[in-house]
Amino acid sequence: MKSILKRDRRLIHQDSNEMPVFGGHEKDAKIIADFTEYSPLHLGHRHCMIRAKEKVPDGIFVAVVPGPLERSGRGLPYIMTRHARAESAIAVGADIVVEGPPMGIMGSGQYSLCLAKIFKAMDTDSIPRGYKPMEDFDRILNRISEGKGVAPKPYKIVDMETNKVLRKGKLYEDNYVIVSLSKSLKKVGFDFKDKFIFVKRIEGVSGTKIREYVLEGDFESAKTMLPDETVEILKREISKGKAPLHNVRDEEGMIHTVNEYSIKDLKSLALIDDNTARELTEKRPFNNIQDIEKCISRGFSKHYKQRVLSSLEARINKDTISKYIENYPSVIRVLNFKNKDVLNKFKDRIPHRRLEIWQ
Repeated sequence: MKSILKRDRRLIHQDSNEMPVFGGHEKDAKIIADFTEYSPLHLGHRHCMIRAKEKVPDGIFVAVVPGPLERSGRGLPYIMTRHARAESAIAVGADIVVEGPPMGIMGSGQYSLCLAKIFKAMDTDSIPRGYKPMEDFDRILNRISEGKGVAPKPYKIVDMETNKVLRKGKLYEDNYVIVSLSKSLKKVGFDFKDKFIFVKRIEGVSGTKIREYVLEGDFESAKTMLPDETVEILKREISKGKAPLHNVRDEEGMIHTVNEYSIKDLKSLALIDDNTARELTEKRPFNNIQDIEKCISRGFSKHYKQRVLSSLEARINKDTISKYIENYPSVIRVLNFKNKDVLNKFKDRIPHRRLEIWQ
């Protein structure tokens, strides 16, 4: 994990200083782009992929799989590396897998903006998203299908064009992601009218439960929610000591950071607010991450504290993250692909001209 963090830290700094290059495209193939963490890829993910490919049978299915530092939007480590997760995606039917943003050290709005920018960079034709039915949510999906931006506000969802409240109350996480993405797509000027493919989530599949079962060694229970291809790859990664990673943190590095960094340096790190930096410096030295976590201020998101812990691991400052987002995606980094013919079609189809094969 330490070597992964060290490598990806360099990668983020490198990408933050690169400018994207755009051009035209030579092919007319349709791009279906989905973003999913695949931690791990389960039957629900495969269901969404199948439905999207049925809708656009001749399309190139591109899975956007985050990404650097191997931390999720919840701020927690993924169960497997992105290379293993990319391999799972290709094994169950994806054509191309590209690297997404470092979600674990960003706010939800920041990584939603990055995802919107990569969809625009690939000139995406279709965006499949799983959703969970709930009261009054259909009218929100209809509005998004019309290409209208919908913004999540505290305890309500607002139409960005009319400022009308479309729904009050909280949304399920998957539904919130759809709404947030529509706002970000509108912000980057990407026309998403009729581009979303909304797929009702299948019941009885939980990524959280799968990770719990794997950690407990209860593979039989986990297997009921996983494609055979994912099971094979996950077992191989476990046999090599590369999984499960979802409870693995660089505790030594975090403790060193909070004990040795000045208050100015702590404040400079992504997501670290003034109160948290002050608490950490006043109560150090620390010898475990549980006491560190107690000093982290409460955030709007329930995952905020875990993201702050990931920031302490990553040691990426706010200025670098700002540059990274501004230039994102400076490069389309291909993690895996079905075959060279599909890869060449993908290269010729998208307007982004800075591609890198990273296997």
